[in-house]
Amino acid sequence: MTESPHGLPYQGSGPYCYANSLAMMMGADAPSAAVIETATGSAFGMQLVGGTLPFFDAFGWTPEAGVETALAGLGWAADTCSGGDAGTALDRLADRLQRGPVMVGPVEMGYFSHQPGMAGPIGADHYAVVVEMDDTHVTLHDPQGYPYARLPVDDFTKAWRADTVAYGAPFTMRSGFRRVAHVSAEEAVAAAIPRAIERLRAATAPAPDAAPDRDRRPASPAASAGAALAGGPVPPGTLGNGAAALALADLLEAGGDDGLRDHLVHFAVRVGARRLADASACLHGIGRAAAAAVTAHQARLVGALQHPLATGDTRAAATALRALAPTYDRLRAALESP
Repeated sequence: MTESPHGLPYQGSGPYCYANSLAMMMGADAPSAAVIETATGSAFGMQLVGGTLPFFDAFGWTPEAGVETALAGLGWAADTCSGGDAGTALDRLADRLQRGPVMVGPVEMGYFSHQPGMAGPIGADHYAVVVEMDDTHVTLHDPQGYPYARLPVDDFTKAWRADTVAYGAPFTMRSGFRRVAHVSAEEAVAAAIPRAIERLRAATAPAPDAAPDRDRRPASPAASAGAALAGGPVPPGTLGNGAAALALADLLEAGGDDGLRDHLVHFAVRVGARRLADASACLHGIGRAAAAAVTAHQARLVGALQHPLATGDTRAAATALRALAPTYDRLRAALESP
């Protein structure tokens, strides 16, 4: 991929857990984390789940759905299994580890006690790669910034059960990663565009009746938000794209709460700005200059939210969100144009 003229591509740490876990499992043949993230389809939209919980990702999207989309789009396959009781799952993991590392997730990150401050469930999803296990500890590469972290088996099992993460299934693991088709990075990015257009088109109004279930990180409203994993409904009151940005601006100006601001500054803004910057570079690399320009502009607007939210300047954050709102229709139009 070539560098976008609309901004310097970002390099650094950030909450790219599933993209980095996939890259580890793919090994030397892995594309960049930027290409993997773009291939998941995450960057193309925004949603306000249940009308209260914001994510700068595509309407109805979840990380688990994104992992499957990326594997298929990049020409990879993996053996996926989940469910059962804890003992059966650990036996299964031990068996798979005899043949190589195993990607696990979603897990509840609050039980990852090797991370400072983590002492119990916080409703935060995560992915990691297990490299070893013995009778007392699991050794894993935690892409949050902890290579070869050792985690007590009991804590790992609680995390892996993921009963506070409202998407996916308990004890999900992926192993046996193999390339089944030679797909270039450019082809994978291009293949993500039709689904991106669908999500941008479908997410312009409140979601209809829905069965709750979805994602994700801090804050209990996440537990009501997830059935879109397999194309199912999203929670009642969910807003997408421009409507989501405008409604979030109103929420912040009305005062919001500490949980909302913490979620935005510690997770949603960071990952949202990064995936948009990566999508811009990827779109530029396949000659989609107009769409690259829109996503670059979006990345700047989302990234610019960090300081006002961290310092309590909700008026400035609301202004940026209102500037962001019309860009989703512009992005759809740019993607629809040849």
